[in-house]
Amino acid sequence: MNKNYMFSLVAVIFLFLIAYVGVEAAGLQWLFGIAIPYVATIIFVVGFISRVMKWAYSPVPFRIPSTCGQQASLPWIRQATIDNPSTNGGVIVRMALEILLFRSLFRNMRFELKEGKFSYIWEKWLWLFALAFHWSFLVVLVRHLRFFTEPVPFFVRYLEFLDSVFRVEVLNEVVQVGLPGVFVSGIVLLAAVIFLFLRRIFITQVKYISLASDYFPLFLIMAIAFSGIMMRYFVKVDIVGVKEFTMGLVTFSPSVPEGIGSVFYVHVFLVSLLLAYFPFSKLMHLGGIFLSPTRNLANNSRAQRHVNPWNYPVHVHTYEEYEDEFREKMIEAGLPVEKES
Repeated sequence: MNKNYMFSLVAVIFLFLIAYVGVEAAGLQWLFGIAIPYVATIIFVVGFISRVMKWAYSPVPFRIPSTCGQQASLPWIRQATIDNPSTNGGVIVRMALEILLFRSLFRNMRFELKEGKFSYIWEKWLWLFALAFHWSFLVVLVRHLRFFTEPVPFFVRYLEFLDSVFRVEVLNEVVQVGLPGVFVSGIVLLAAVIFLFLRRIFITQVKYISLASDYFPLFLIMAIAFSGIMMRYFVKVDIVGVKEFTMGLVTFSPSVPEGIGSVFYVHVFLVSLLLAYFPFSKLMHLGGIFLSPTRNLANNSRAQRHVNPWNYPVHVHTYEEYEDEFREKMIEAGLPVEKES
């Protein structure tokens, strides 16, 4: 049994129980629903900005874009304008494909040793579930703007319509079959994060390099998705009270309405933990991808000379100065000199 994922699993279960018992038995709704979310948000904003600023000020002395295609060269040699961009436009296209579609992960391969020979396997399932995970997470976040805005923006309503199933439009009226409507993004999010976890369990090479810090956010996101699904489909939650509660948070006039339910406060507590944990974890690739010099630089070193702007002035001892200093000894030793005296 892998102690790394067991440690993370026990930690998340323990945190879940702390919030549930704290609300249900001790009545600490104010702590888990108001104080901790505010503190977590401050930690997230300050940590995220400081981490990004630290990367932004880090020296990049060389132009080191990762490339896998022909560099811009002679006119009759075809250039790989996306895989090896030489212009800012090419960099923008490359970054957009990487951020929105995970282009490099799409071409990712793993190898296995079969019958004494290396066999390369295209990891299409990793790309598919990673893409599903990130996009469904984004959809879930945007959908939750319904609880923090009044009136609800039109794009949130439109996204909810596209995300839901068992809804049809009849005579310009949205008709929902069943109550509540099923949102695809929540189910896809939970399925995708479970796949990413199982991949770390059953693929030996990935399991070997996985640490507790790799499992913890997966279990935490699982718990968030699970508690959200529980509230929507199985546990009764006062939506009006939730809206009142969330609007109080964003307007800095928090209050604790009656009858919301303990699962909601557990959900909020877990989301707060994810926010506070985010800037100090590998999840910061959200901001790091934009500042990666292997991705955001044009490979135009053949057309333009790049001088390291962080080079500090260094006194150079030229050959002329060297010869002036040791000319007599060089002549005495029979070494050739440019000037005899």
